Amino acid sequence: MLGAGVCMAAMHVLIRHVSNDIHPFEIAFFRNLFALFAMVPWFVKLGWAPLRTSRPGLMLWRAVLNSACMMGFFMAISLAPLAEVTALGFTAPIYVAILAIFFLGERPGLQRWSAILVGFIGVFVVLRPGFGTIGLGQLLVLGSALGWAICLIMIKILGRTESSVTITVYMSIMMTPMLLGPALYVWVWPTLEQWGLLVFLGILGGLGQMGMAEALRLAPTHVVMPIDFTRLLIVSLFAYLAFGEVPDAYVWLGSVLIFGSTAFIAYREHVKRQQLNKSNVGLPKTPVH
Repeated sequence: MLGAGVCMAAMHVLIRHVSNDIHPFEIAFFRNLFALFAMVPWFVKLGWAPLRTSRPGLMLWRAVLNSACMMGFFMAISLAPLAEVTALGFTAPIYVAILAIFFLGERPGLQRWSAILVGFIGVFVVLRPGFGTIGLGQLLVLGSALGWAICLIMIKILGRTESSVTITVYMSIMMTPMLLGPALYVWVWPTLEQWGLLVFLGILGGLGQMGMAEALRLAPTHVVMPIDFTRLLIVSLFAYLAFGEVPDAYVWLGSVLIFGSTAFIAYREHVKRQQLNKSNVGLPKTPVH
């Protein structure tokens, strides 16, 4: 998870740098295009098996929504301070906790509702409505986080029948042509140096995505989530070195509240899963697909 945080933070800095000359929509296209190289080892090992799916429709809708979220998030990176973008991006798990009530039938208790409230207080601390300027970049981050939360709900539903490899492969394969259209609308040909940066940020995005997925596979969510908070520290350091950006105390305080909320929600999810496993002891096991 720490390695994934470094990759994602470096990718965000490169996006900000390249967006001075290339539109974020075009950057999003190249990020997905070059991240496809990370899929090659799976096809070498598994053949065409990752392309077998029983839910192509849901895969398609998830890719459409994820494409819109990525374009919004990359646009936000080009407009708002990187530390603020990262902090507000942590709100996605809070949205998931709320959406799970409607789409997954979950019933959160008082503790989870309290965590959700603390998370939204953190958002208000970062944005400081009435005191600071809430720009388009901040609004795009919050909108993208909500969209990603819906994507995470879709992933939970897809995970009932599809493998994580299939879900990831279809995301990259479908999103690349979807993002080509918006990219062509704002297209400029990159210079030789920009080609190198685009390839690099695409590879960083692929490695970061794979690293996060592997971290969540190897350890419980409540264990690795606190380490994800280091991403804010790393991106703040990179943003200071590259652009001279220094997040203020409100961003740090709001970030702690937001991340504390998401970490507690992850912990409660772990406790609930343990209780469910204990209650299922002795019951016949269903096959895992």
